[in-house]
Amino acid sequence: MPNPASASTVTPLRIGNASGFYGDRFAAFREMLTGGPLDVLTGDYLAELTMLILARERLKDPELGYAKGFLRQLEECLRLAHDRGVRIVVNAGGLNPARLALKIGELAQRQGLDLKVGHVTGDDLLPRAAEFADPAGLLAANAYLGAFGIADCLTAGADLVVTGRVTDAALVVGPAAAHFGWSRTDFDALAGAVVAGHVLECGAQATGGNYAFFTEHDTRHPGFPLAELHADGSSVITKHPGTGGAVTVGTVTAQLLYETGGPRYLGPDVTARLDTVRLEQQGPDRVRISAVRGEAPPATLKVGLNRLGGWRNEVVFVLTGLDIEAKAALIRDQLDPVLADGPAEVRWTLARTDQPDAATEQQASALLQLTVRDADQAKVGRAVSSAAVELGLAGYPGFHLTAPPGPGAPYGVFSSAFVAQDEVPHWAVRSDGTRQAVAPAPVTLEPSPEAAEREVTEPEAAEPKAAEPKVAAPEAAEPETSAPPTGPTRRAPLGLIAGARSGDKGGDANLGVWVRSDAAWPWLAATLTVDRLRQLLPETAELTITRHLLPNLRAVNFVIEGLLGEGVAAQARFDPQAKALGEWLRSRHVEIPESLL
Repeated sequence: MPNPASASTVTPLRIGNASGFYGDRFAAFREMLTGGPLDVLTGDYLAELTMLILARERLKDPELGYAKGFLRQLEECLRLAHDRGVRIVVNAGGLNPARLALKIGELAQRQGLDLKVGHVTGDDLLPRAAEFADPAGLLAANAYLGAFGIADCLTAGADLVVTGRVTDAALVVGPAAAHFGWSRTDFDALAGAVVAGHVLECGAQATGGNYAFFTEHDTRHPGFPLAELHADGSSVITKHPGTGGAVTVGTVTAQLLYETGGPRYLGPDVTARLDTVRLEQQGPDRVRISAVRGEAPPATLKVGLNRLGGWRNEVVFVLTGLDIEAKAALIRDQLDPVLADGPAEVRWTLARTDQPDAATEQQASALLQLTVRDADQAKVGRAVSSAAVELGLAGYPGFHLTAPPGPGAPYGVFSSAFVAQDEVPHWAVRSDGTRQAVAPAPVTLEPSPEAAEREVTEPEAAEPKAAEPKVAAPEAAEPETSAPPTGPTRRAPLGLIAGARSGDKGGDANLGVWVRSDAAWPWLAATLTVDRLRQLLPETAELTITRHLLPNLRAVNFVIEGLLGEGVAAQARFDPQAKALGEWLRSRHVEIPESLL
């Protein structure tokens, strides 16, 4: 395969994505390799929950801990990529990138391919578990590394690079840095690549998947996105011709807001200023991203910690017809004595999905969910399940369950810690087996404590340790907006004029809301305050919420702390990753100026 590092630095780099999570569309690699020209194809397989799943696999077999599904994709696509000169960069190595690199090499030999495989390592800090708070039960501790280990492997001639835990955007920044020869202090260019990488990382979410205004496009089978990156860090987001979905300013805006926080998007290589991003529709399925400014990165790296939190069980009772509240009260009265000395945590949730005078039994039914958690499996297992089942002939009329209760299952807890960049080894292991140390960022940002606390994103920043030289971050303030429109209003769903996208960051939720017209932006900024959000989403009333305005995107971005408890693996909420939180908000009714409707 050709070496992009030797290409002219004025030649754009076409980078595609074929996976946004472990379990994404299996055929996407072939679709991207056959759909049009590419220089690099990336795949993102890691998330907080995925790291826990891989850690549990590694417990059973120390040679596992990587995304096995990627190997199956390569079996049918490796020769195709090789013949087309497309380099592949993936984080499918998970907790064992060296082992996956070895397996890929064996696969290439079986297929008769001369393939150079590099990998990036150093992120696994589990041997240092004692340094982190609450090390008991810790299964994985991984630092979010940056892009320059990937860049080193590619510059040294690798055709395929496997990483462990790097930032999602690093899969794009690394190839771009190698191709254009960027230095560690080319902050604007690096920041532009980070923004492009963030748009690509979730695959079809950039081409109409999970999009608020999905009815405006054919999103039955959206294609995967690609970026045409330029030497200055600007890019054009597009997709292969003839593939489904759409690439618009709206779809790109939605993805930019996904799982971000304030204007500063902090990473190990650069701090990208999201408040400088400019989006422009250049033509059908082509959105240009430009003017992104970059600052020095923080001196610390985020470390994702995954541990077993205990055991969890769930029983869902179906309540049908009349007297729903009374039926729910009866079940609680019958089970409360059993639960009183049992699980450490007991939670009841009644979902009134029933309709009056319903035409079907399902439409006449509500769901009462009992969730229990404890460190002791015995307290959430048979004792709870048997007590629920024994009410089958002694409970409310119409008693039945959605499924037989089980013995309980383990749940995980995600938390984060921070270490100085120079305390984490970062190794680029080249295709010939030589190891090249990747130095920490030479220039780092030292945000004020308030800025670090209020503007944290992935990877998060903490008070950095000594790193020279440090660059102070200016204090952030909400930008001014023009006066909202006046005149008659109509009570209507917020979603008639506003899109939203939401997601999880550990136990916190991110909720981004945007409008598509300049006229609506002042109204959104003035209307959707923290207090108004608490009213519209009562579940958030007692939580800490931080609001950020992004005028260039006509967007308001909220970080809601603690909404998701101890993270997705803990299953502390009906929607444990807050994926539909934005759609709930869009369904709420507010007074909207008629001129905007």
